[in-house]
Amino acid sequence: MIPPQEASVRRREIEDKLKQEEETLSFIRDSLEKSDQLTKNMVSILSSFESRLMKLENSIIPVHKQTENLQRLQENVEKTLSCLDHVISYYHVASDTEKIIREGPTGRLEEYLGCMAKIQKAVEYFQDNNPDSPELNRVKFLFERGKESLESEFRSLMTRHSKVVSPVLILDLISGDDEMEAPDDMTLEHLSESVLLDVNRISRWLVEYGRNQDFMNVYYQIRSSQLDRSIKGLKEHFRKSSSSSGVPYSPAIPNKRKDTPTKKPVKRPGHEHDFRVKHLSEALNDKHGPLAGRDDMLDMEIDAYIHCVSAFVKLAQSEYQLLMDIIPEHHQKKTFDSLIQDALDGLMMEGENIVSVARKAIIRHDYSAVLTVFPILRHLKQTKPEFDQVLQGTAASTKNKLPGLITSMETTGAKALEDFADNIKNDPDKEYNMPKDGTVHELTSNAILFLQQLLDFQETAGAMLASQETSSSATSYNSEFSKRLLSTYICKVLGNLQLNLLSKSKVYEDPALRAIFLHNNYNYILKSLEKSELIHLVAVTQKTAERSYREHIEQQIQTYQRSWLKVTDYISEKNLPVFQPGVKLRDKERQMIKERFKGFNDGLEELCKIQKAWAIPDTEQRDKIRQAQKTIVKENYGAFLHRYASVPFTKNPEKYIKYRVEQVADMIERLFDTSA
Repeated sequence: MIPPQEASVRRREIEDKLKQEEETLSFIRDSLEKSDQLTKNMVSILSSFESRLMKLENSIIPVHKQTENLQRLQENVEKTLSCLDHVISYYHVASDTEKIIREGPTGRLEEYLGCMAKIQKAVEYFQDNNPDSPELNRVKFLFERGKESLESEFRSLMTRHSKVVSPVLILDLISGDDEMEAPDDMTLEHLSESVLLDVNRISRWLVEYGRNQDFMNVYYQIRSSQLDRSIKGLKEHFRKSSSSSGVPYSPAIPNKRKDTPTKKPVKRPGHEHDFRVKHLSEALNDKHGPLAGRDDMLDMEIDAYIHCVSAFVKLAQSEYQLLMDIIPEHHQKKTFDSLIQDALDGLMMEGENIVSVARKAIIRHDYSAVLTVFPILRHLKQTKPEFDQVLQGTAASTKNKLPGLITSMETTGAKALEDFADNIKNDPDKEYNMPKDGTVHELTSNAILFLQQLLDFQETAGAMLASQETSSSATSYNSEFSKRLLSTYICKVLGNLQLNLLSKSKVYEDPALRAIFLHNNYNYILKSLEKSELIHLVAVTQKTAERSYREHIEQQIQTYQRSWLKVTDYISEKNLPVFQPGVKLRDKERQMIKERFKGFNDGLEELCKIQKAWAIPDTEQRDKIRQAQKTIVKENYGAFLHRYASVPFTKNPEKYIKYRVEQVADMIERLFDTSA
């Protein structure tokens, strides 16, 4: 049971809490009433605001729609005005551009092309929108007139600024000096940068807008003429230089004025050996005599043609570089093909003329003319890779021109070589042109001189011979095969020459002179082979050739020495009388000794008189033969003289003992010396 005191306290606490709760409840009620009042006021305000917004919206929306319509109308008006201005501008194009079109594009290409663009757009507009408009005909007329003016300007620019390349500049381009920069680094500027830019812009406009390709014909005709004239100018330069100084010149020195070049001999392009026809043509005229003035002219023609071939390659390369900047890509090969035709045909025709001259000369057995074929053919074959590269993409007929000329030259050269070999074998000249002194025959020197020249053209001559081979080995042509063919050919010529010399030697009635003649010719052949290194080429197929010639030479020396037997037989010991010292000789013995002395003296004098007029050009061989003969005669005559000089076989010993041993040796020493 709870005590009364605690219950009283507990009741008071509860009453206090209750009182607090009642106060809180009363506060909440007051607050709710105020909140309700505020809410009612807010609702009233919002309702009033909503009413006002609705009134504003009803007033603004019609105004907005009306403004939007007005803006759209304004835009339409502006667009219409713009279109009208644009359309009206087309009607003014003709009047605005007519003066410029009439005056032409010279000096103001940029402005002119701008006018042409306006005219073109006007043409397109009227064609699409008003094809019956008279303005269309007017702008069409201006467009065509402007196009013609651009074509005319293209032609004018190309004509005015396309200049012939000077011979000096061409020679600088194709010639080089060992200490100078390679000529491949040199370039030609056919057109200045500004002109090239104008020509390029006109070209692109004519292709893209003018729908015109006629300007390409104009281009190739003008450039073709310049190319052809440049090459002909180089040839004329050689002709003038040759006639004035005998040798064409080129400066080939950079930083020099082109109009005052430093003169220096021109090197043939690609030639290490400067092949000169002059000396050979003098030797190989085949009994027709020297042709005055022809040699230098022939040499000049070779030099000129070789340089013109190289010039064509360089200039054609340069022309293609220029063409790439002007002609559209898909027209470049065709235009280039047309551009080079005249110059290329000129070169090929001149080459065929050279071949024709060589053929006619072969028929006359004049082998000097064929020498033009060798250096030219070699240069053509050396230049062929560059030719093929330059002509890449041209028509097959263009590409085949050079190979055709090369084949023609190879065939002609091979015919000349074979004909020369046959002519050496069958040369009929025996009596009228035989050297009286037994020296080297003209045929021998001609043949050796011709063969020596083949050393400078081994590959060319070998290729000539190989071109005529039909065997399977020829189809697998290589340098070794070529070398063997050339060696076989040289051996054939030498064999034919030897047979002919043997035949010719029979003209001499004196066997000794016949031997001297053959000795001189064999010795000349051998020494020439050794000196020119032809012997190495001969040895490819005839390894014993050198030994064979030495044997022939020695054989002829022995034959010659037998001519002295009729002298030395008089003083040999056989059949000489045997006598005892102090015993008087019988008349028969004395007469025999007299006859021996007289026979020796007469024979010695006769031989020395005859053989002094003979010739042995080779000093070494001459001394060798003299020395050998002196040794033989001195030994025999010395022994004979020692034995009979003190024998009383005559009252007039000076009549029979006419010569001392030293005098005999001196007489022999003067053999083969026409000046003695």
